[in-house]
Amino acid sequence: MYNIYDSEDFFAAYAKMDRSVGGLEAAGEWHQLAPLMGELHGKSVLDLGCGYGWHCKYAAENGAAEVLGIDISERMIATARERNADARVRYEVGAIDGYDYPEARYDLVLSNLALHYIADLEGVYRNVWRTLRDRGSFLFNIEHPVFTAGVNEDWVYDADGRVLYWPVDRYFYPGERSTNFLGHPVKKQHHTLTQILAPLIRLGFVIEAVEEAMPDVTLREILPDEMRRPMMLLVRARKS
Repeated sequence: MYNIYDSEDFFAAYAKMDRSVGGLEAAGEWHQLAPLMGELHGKSVLDLGCGYGWHCKYAAENGAAEVLGIDISERMIATARERNADARVRYEVGAIDGYDYPEARYDLVLSNLALHYIADLEGVYRNVWRTLRDRGSFLFNIEHPVFTAGVNEDWVYDADGRVLYWPVDRYFYPGERSTNFLGHPVKKQHHTLTQILAPLIRLGFVIEAVEEAMPDVTLREILPDEMRRPMMLLVRARKS
């Protein structure tokens, strides 16, 4: 799994983002993701690509019996242990596509903004299916295919710097895309909507929710351009 988050310069830039400073309430998608978390009391939770551990701490504070957060970045895990420690939460350095996924171990597998770094989504889904208990849930938030198919993930501007439109190119050609994020070249994986959703159905998951992230109604006048194209795709599926 690709990892730029242990780059000192990149990590320093990431640490200044609103979501890095303010946590879940500062994350634009949280008002949609939070209701999809479901009942957590007594549950065993796995967070794939846990980052700073915000979701791990939330799960523990809302009654989860145990939580494991894994992330490929040593810097992320060190920060999670410092900022979001809890007796019921354990953090480990590891890749999403390298974890051993013990059979029938978790009630909820969560992944927020990490799967667009993974080339083989179906392989991850298969592992998640194995590690979920019966009727367990898989909740993930991935960059929307319209966003990852964007040219350098940026708008096209006019001569005066005003936003004209969001370009989409090579949509049906999955694979690595290079973009600029926080002033650094970053590699991500583009997947079409079909490639994100169809493997869940093939494996036997029941898709319970699909939402495209948009600003909360209170922010839409402040962030009008964020209503012009989707940035994230939220999916909740159940092991039937």
